Amino acid sequence: MRGQRCQAARTAPTVHPIGTARTALTALVAAVAAAALSTAPASAADTWTEVGSDRANPLTESQGLTSVEVPAGSPNRYTGVGTIPSSVSNRGWNHVGDPDASFNGYYIEPYQRDSGSSKMFRVQAPGGAWSEYVHQLSAGEALNNSWVAINPNGQFMVGGEWGTMSRFIVYPTPSVNSGTSPSANLPQASTVVLDRPVRDIQGCDFSTPTTLLCSSDDPAGTLFGMTKPLLQVDLSGEPNGSADVRGHVTALRQLPLRSSCSGSFEAEGIDYDRRTSTLRVIVLSPGFCVATDSKTYRFTRS
Repeated sequence: MRGQRCQAARTAPTVHPIGTARTALTALVAAVAAAALSTAPASAADTWTEVGSDRANPLTESQGLTSVEVPAGSPNRYTGVGTIPSSVSNRGWNHVGDPDASFNGYYIEPYQRDSGSSKMFRVQAPGGAWSEYVHQLSAGEALNNSWVAINPNGQFMVGGEWGTMSRFIVYPTPSVNSGTSPSANLPQASTVVLDRPVRDIQGCDFSTPTTLLCSSDDPAGTLFGMTKPLLQVDLSGEPNGSADVRGHVTALRQLPLRSSCSGSFEAEGIDYDRRTSTLRVIVLSPGFCVATDSKTYRFTRS
């Protein structure tokens, strides 16, 4: 490529003002069209319609949720400040994020603490035993451990950081992936490189092996033309440890923001139940209404 660039520099034709203007106009039209496609309403196949809601307990259902497929008949699980065991919080792990459960019955909660250079994933095996896997931060990695989404193949999982980010992080799934051990660092395996920035992602879940649905707590609305958007990330391939994958981000809709109180809502965790094709998202109400009318909203694709 270097040789080609040098050759191009030696033989570059004269640039005509009209041609330059046409080229710039074409590029501008293409850029506007691309932006419109990214923020336009999704196709009917990807339109999520609200079908109901349930009260969200601010102590035990305020951070995240997941449906559990194995063993059959298991109840849904939730996380909140009230679900952190004292044996965990006493060691500084004082924030739990949006959890996920795998096809083979493993349940994983993401933890963070106020300082340090690591984050932790707490895993419950199908038999009930708990284990902890610590990840030492990679260069430039934020301390936040807001959520985890296990790919349907079970071998790798995706997590995210707080703030405005252009990537998700891929890890081998602890306990499920044979290359992991509680006594060893859980490494970053690869990266999901997003085609546009996202902000304050509180949770993601796989709806297919190459599709993530994500809840964003974005308070500004400058990235997608709306605050608190439901996002879809279409991946170029299944996340794995051998290569990065690309992610195309689309805003599907704004999450419901309804309460008896006025003020700032907080979008929280997300779950897609593959058995019923039901999507659920937690939205906490402002002020003292967080205790009275916070909701877990249910959606179906229409």
